[in-house]
Amino acid sequence: MNAGLFRLAVTGSRSAYGRLAGIAGGVAVGVCLLLLLWGGANGLQGRDDRGAWLRENGTPAFADSLDGSGATKPIPLTPETALMKTRGTEIFRDQLIERRDFAALPSATVQIPGVGIPPKPGSYFASPALQRLIESTPGDQLGDRFGEFAGTIGDSALPGPDSLVVITGAGEAELRRGGDASLVSDFTSNPYGGSAASYTTVLIIGAIAVFFPVLLLISIVTGLGAAQRRERFATLRLIGASPRTVSHIAAVEIAIPSLIGAMAGVLAAALLSPAAAQIPVNGSRMFAADFQAGWLAAVTVVAVVVAASALVVAVRTARADVGPLGVSRAVHEKRPTAWRTVPLVLGLTFMASAVILIRVVEFRLPSLESPLLVGGFLMVLVGIVVIGPWLTQAVSRMALLHAGSTATVIATSRIQRTPVATFRSVSGLVIAVFVVSVFAGGSSVIQSADAPLARPGLLQPTSLHATIGPGHSPSTILATATAAKEMPGIRSAVVGYGPAVLSERGAGSELFFSAADARSLGFVDIPASETVSVKSELLYFWTAQPQVLMPVPDGTNGLVPVVMVLGTDGSPEAVDRARTALDSSGVTATSAASTSDFQLQSSRRLIHGLSVLAYLGMFVAVAIAGLSLAVGTASAILDRQRVLGLMRLMGMPPSVLRRIITREAAVPLLSVLVLSIGLGYLSAWLMVTAIDDNYQVAWPETGYFAALGLSLFLACGAVVATFGLIRGGTVMAVTRFE
Repeated sequence: MNAGLFRLAVTGSRSAYGRLAGIAGGVAVGVCLLLLLWGGANGLQGRDDRGAWLRENGTPAFADSLDGSGATKPIPLTPETALMKTRGTEIFRDQLIERRDFAALPSATVQIPGVGIPPKPGSYFASPALQRLIESTPGDQLGDRFGEFAGTIGDSALPGPDSLVVITGAGEAELRRGGDASLVSDFTSNPYGGSAASYTTVLIIGAIAVFFPVLLLISIVTGLGAAQRRERFATLRLIGASPRTVSHIAAVEIAIPSLIGAMAGVLAAALLSPAAAQIPVNGSRMFAADFQAGWLAAVTVVAVVVAASALVVAVRTARADVGPLGVSRAVHEKRPTAWRTVPLVLGLTFMASAVILIRVVEFRLPSLESPLLVGGFLMVLVGIVVIGPWLTQAVSRMALLHAGSTATVIATSRIQRTPVATFRSVSGLVIAVFVVSVFAGGSSVIQSADAPLARPGLLQPTSLHATIGPGHSPSTILATATAAKEMPGIRSAVVGYGPAVLSERGAGSELFFSAADARSLGFVDIPASETVSVKSELLYFWTAQPQVLMPVPDGTNGLVPVVMVLGTDGSPEAVDRARTALDSSGVTATSAASTSDFQLQSSRRLIHGLSVLAYLGMFVAVAIAGLSLAVGTASAILDRQRVLGLMRLMGMPPSVLRRIITREAAVPLLSVLVLSIGLGYLSAWLMVTAIDDNYQVAWPETGYFAALGLSLFLACGAVVATFGLIRGGTVMAVTRFE
């Protein structure tokens, strides 16, 4: 291929440089987003892998006795094992702290991730973020819960730089006293536990939903100026170039700006990744190193994008079979048929099949469920793009029958001839609306419930309680309660009693309080008895049903202290001071908790953290859609410069041309917009139902409608931004035929 011929065909005019720059810029944006998304996926995986050890449950620390009595005996510690107790999640204000208590022999060799051998009793290791929080907070509100600082936990054992994790040392007798400690010798490497398949499926579907608009953007950008290229290729054919040579020129023409743009995208991703790593997901940022996609990913993305762009353009040029007279012949598209509905129907069928298998037939097969959901979702995405031209043509046919203006007639007539090319310009926005609807539907299931109401018969949300461990004398417990009551902001300290062997937080078990203390627990109607009883649901189960006190004539005879409740004035300082008083008292077996904590500690909080990813996905999809629509509309104008120029030459004002371009964008967009919204929510419902039928897709939040409004605003802005091309690109010179 002659170099001079290539320069003449590719860069023979000033407008060619602008077109090539547009292709390079669009590819740069696409590659940058691909690498950032790739880095984000790697970061999430790395974060989950580092935090996997926190899911370790260990093995029972007690074994059945061999004497047939049914009793149990403790399994002794060895240097290779340690006792671990998960006290529950510590809470400071509205932040969750992962706490693990360990006891080990002096000769222990067991290694705790990020720490090494277990800390000595009374000392603790904390994550850097937690230690900064401890140092900036009065000790009676946080630091006194853990003991003496022994060191920080290494980053290799922390999900992110904002993770709040503490490892405390304790005595063996102290941990065995509660009966809920376990033996550990190693730590799990499975970050998802039993929900690995569901978690992975959600991440894959989310990645596909965000990657697809990026790929559409790159596809639309590489088609910029297709009509101008056909004109030049026809000229090359006229002077003797073979079809193969023309295809090679087309491939190289796209490959060079794609390579330049891809390299620029790699540089942009490297510069933006530290800033992107600062976005908190599920309460924590990522380490900057996690967000780096790596050189292998960069080389792969660049190679695939450049090769795919060149190959697609070469194939399109070869199939177009541009001849010496190709300029004067109109390019006609095949009429879309109803067969274009097949991919969409198949995709919905696959996803619905997964739901039927799991929820109706109750047949669980993870190796089949995930492919059905992921494959079905991918086919739905493809199906929307495939069915779009068919719906566009149907709507334009109806619009042509009721056309009341010249602009409508011209726009709908062109759509009738080129429905595929017309829909391609708005396909990015249509997919964006679908993706936004999927994310909004998925995140709507985790809308938080109302906070517990403060009313008689319910424990006040400002009160905290903790279970008292066995083996403590009543005098010690009462002294602890008296000392706590003297602290600022703590209004009451109540000790509750129960049987010596209290059922494991079971329904129907009762707690006993003095009638004088019942009022501070939130009760108004108090029986005329020195001692009253109430069901344990008051403390151990979240309930909106007020509880009723019952008189107890026998008092607390035969009962032992089982729970301590501290009432506060509701200020954050007082609540944290009460938590610290209970957790550091030495008499409690569980972490302090309040009824308002149950909502904070539930699995909904974890999923709510993932909603940040949903909104990020919405933003990326909408931004890409606006850029894709602008590029697609500009490409359509550039491809029809001669036609639009002839219209102006015949006296048509630019305002009519602008209305034509607007209608050509509006008809395909409105044809599929409602379908995209409905399919998005339907897909979200199918995925949520298949993964966990405890969640229900609810009415979307305000952010969803804001995202839709932003999408339409960007659509209008993208079309208006191309109006300048109409006046500047339809001058008389473009009407010449050579």
